[in-house]
Amino acid sequence: MTPSTGRPARPEDVDAICAALPSTELGTSWGDVPTWKVPAGEKGRGFVLYRHPHSSAVDPDTGEQYDDLLVLRTADAADKAALVDDDSTPFFTIDHFRSYNAVLVQQSRLGEIGLDELTEVIHEAWLAVAPKRLAKQFLADGPADG
Repeated sequence: MTPSTGRPARPEDVDAICAALPSTELGTSWGDVPTWKVPAGEKGRGFVLYRHPHSSAVDPDTGEQYDDLLVLRTADAADKAALVDDDSTPFFTIDHFRSYNAVLVQQSRLGEIGLDELTEVIHEAWLAVAPKRLAKQFLADGPADG
């Protein structure tokens, strides 16, 4: 990850970063889970999901279900491991996502990373599922600063 140089990330930054990416929409997946998808429309694939509380994700200290989890796609297992294994970030995984290229983070802990880091992770999540032509154009144009 790029070292943080800007202000701390905030939960409201997630929607702003996602909405600024090309051809995205906030829809649903897994039934009724709010999900940022690319491309917009029926063929959209989720790259950021607002996960409902579930017994598969509980705080190890309190035993309470997390109620503010984001699921962010990663390109592959190596990218997932890089985020999860970096003790300087709040990203983690659970058994439920063992074989799925995604990391989790509590919205309440986003302030532990900078806005630039959150933007990078969300851009990478978008790139992991965006159609190749759209991703190629995005990379050629250069991401807009968040």
